[in-house]
Amino acid sequence: MKWLYNKKEINDIADLPEGAFGFIYQTTHTPTGKKYIGKKSLMYNLKKKLGKKEKALWEGKGRPPMYKRVLKESDWKTYHGSHAFIKDCVNESPDDLTREIIHIAYHKKELTYLECKYQFSLGVLEDKKYLNDNILGKFFDRDFD
Repeated sequence: MKWLYNKKEINDIADLPEGAFGFIYQTTHTPTGKKYIGKKSLMYNLKKKLGKKEKALWEGKGRPPMYKRVLKESDWKTYHGSHAFIKDCVNESPDDLTREIIHIAYHKKELTYLECKYQFSLGVLEDKKYLNDNILGKFFDRDFD
C-alpha cells in the first residue's frame, strides 16, 4: 500500500519536495469511513556509540566524544498510524486502509503546528468519524462528552 500525495503515489523520499522534514497524513478505513489525522517525520537522529577506531582518530585533540549523531530514515513507508484500531486493521486487512499525505512540512516545529492546525480545524475530537482521541496529549475527546 502506497502513500498518495496530490493524487500521485509516493514510493521514496525523492518523490517528495526537496527539503521535506515530514508530513501530515490521513489514514482512512474504507469500509467504515473512520479517519485518523497524524504526523510523520521522514528522518530521525540516532545516538550511536563511537567505536575504538573512531575514538583513536581523536588522539591528541583532547577527550573524544562518547557518541555521535547519525541521521536515519524513519519507517514512514510502512507506517499507517498510532491508533490501536489502525494497527489492528494493518494486521487483519491492510487493503481496507488508504493513506494520503495532506501537507508537507519542512522543519520540526512546522510539523507539530500543522498537525494541531488540521486536528483542530477538522474537529477530530468532536466528530466521531475521526479516531483521534487527543491532540498533543493535552486535549482529550473525553473532555467534550
